[in-house]
Amino acid sequence: MRYLVLLIDGAADEPCEKLCGKTPLTVAVKPTMDMLAGKGVMGMVRVTPEGCKGGSDVGNLTVMGYDPRKYLTGRAPLEAASMGIQMEVSDLAVRANLVTLSEEPKYEEKTMIDYSAGEISSEEAKILISELNDVLRSDSYEFFPGVSYRHCFVVHNAEEDISFTPPHMFTGKPVRERLPCGKQADFFLDIMKKSYVFLSEHPINKKRISENRNPANSVWFWGQGRPMSLPLFKNSHGISGAVVTAVDLIKGIAKSAGMSVYEVDGATGNLDTNFKGKAEAAKKAFEDGKELVYLHIEAPDECGHQGDAEGKVKSLEIIDRDVLSPVVSFLENRGESFAVLVTPDHPTPLSTRGHSSADVPFMLYYNDEKSVEGHACYCEKVAGESGIYIDNGYDLIDLMIARKIKKEKNLYGEN
Repeated sequence: MRYLVLLIDGAADEPCEKLCGKTPLTVAVKPTMDMLAGKGVMGMVRVTPEGCKGGSDVGNLTVMGYDPRKYLTGRAPLEAASMGIQMEVSDLAVRANLVTLSEEPKYEEKTMIDYSAGEISSEEAKILISELNDVLRSDSYEFFPGVSYRHCFVVHNAEEDISFTPPHMFTGKPVRERLPCGKQADFFLDIMKKSYVFLSEHPINKKRISENRNPANSVWFWGQGRPMSLPLFKNSHGISGAVVTAVDLIKGIAKSAGMSVYEVDGATGNLDTNFKGKAEAAKKAFEDGKELVYLHIEAPDECGHQGDAEGKVKSLEIIDRDVLSPVVSFLENRGESFAVLVTPDHPTPLSTRGHSSADVPFMLYYNDEKSVEGHACYCEKVAGESGIYIDNGYDLIDLMIARKIKKEKNLYGEN
């Protein structure tokens, strides 16, 4: 038996005025998803456990079968693990976004213009972060370059009394009420201010401005945490697993869980990512004998953060055409039993441009089971009307493996 988990990051949404009161999943032309939904099981699942906030760290841990309330120490430690950063238990990893802030003289008076600095390229970002590290690095802390706008800052022997606001949660709004808080606030704010002074004058950013592109003129900290340890995926679920993703966070979860990570040239996590390359990587993982492939696509989430309704619909259509369809065809041609699970890790509503903690629609298909009653569309409305609800999303993979999700109006998990 082979299992494909297609995680479409942030795909779930709310009825949108730009889409005539419909959601991107409803509007998108996605024949493969809809066909599988028509022959499979569909329902709603809680991927953000009570007490957690919706996000890719919480949602992906949940879908991979881990209760984030038990294991999650922070987002940045997972990204640090993916990047191969060696951390001591007393170290604190912090996500460092390259962002675009407005140009008011005082840092506290600035506005968050763009949480991704115009989706800056990894090549440009590596130069900026590396040179910023050369200027600011000390024996107590250092920067590590990642992918696009996503980077890591590690503080040695650090206290944890600090809180941050993720930059994608307040695009277009003032930073004053969202600056670091806690005993370590002054330290982190000082680094952010120094980064603005250095980055604003960097030739790369002057060039970006001349080309009408957003400059990466500051770092913004968030997602802090200590090193995290996870039980091995194979020990937890009894099958081998592999992950295909462009995002360090997901790679970090995979490596922490002992799953294989398949790299894809040109994978960016954005709408310009190498969709076909991800499909090929998934096929390769199955050919290598992996029983479960966790195929993560970030693009819908990024479009949601940008309020780009057209882009979000387009990303879903590309995923269906260039990723899901060829991988399903590949599995069919192998002549063995397989299952396909499709789910988001959280909603990213176009209206708010931020993550939501709401439940998401899932679809589960087995090629060796006959459909009793089908669904016309894989979307939030139809999934909600199915009556199937999984309360503990971290049980989803095991329920799939055990074939315990049936077309009955039952509640799986605790009330």
